[in-house]
Amino acid sequence: MVFFSFNEIKKKETLIGLVLGQIISLLSTYISFTTSELARKGINAPTSQSFLGYVLLATVYGSIMLYRRPVIKAKWYQYFLLALVNVEANCLVVKAFQYTSMTSVMLLDCWAIPCVLVLTWVFLKTRYSLMKISGVVVCIVGVVMVVFSDVHAGDRAGICVITSLSLVFI
Repeated sequence: MVFFSFNEIKKKETLIGLVLGQIISLLSTYISFTTSELARKGINAPTSQSFLGYVLLATVYGSIMLYRRPVIKAKWYQYFLLALVNVEANCLVVKAFQYTSMTSVMLLDCWAIPCVLVLTWVFLKTRYSLMKISGVVVCIVGVVMVVFSDVHAGDRAGICVITSLSLVFI
């Protein structure tokens, strides 16, 4: 069984996907850095910090959906529930920057990947390949390692580590 083929990289769609993924990664790192700096200066505004990202997502993907007019398979309230969970989770992640380092929050944010897969499997009836499930396992292993690293770190107070881990995991 072959999981990866170098011929796939040569396709235009794959290259575009790789470039866009790197751009999103850079933007995510920039947002995390600015959030960490704001938390370090004592500024606490998680909803305001996430607002621009949601406006951009709504503008880009809303216009794409209006242009393509796809058939929506799930009920509207299922999408609303997932959006509500996403907004609250982002506010908790931004709040977690007040209690721990940027590296810990970004690595623990990988927990979002398994959560999204489970939620889309339950609510949207999405099926996933073995490759995607193995990627989720790698994320979970990384999260476990970060949790043990933070708990055993001696440079932070125990309550701050537990608080930050709780905020990111919720």
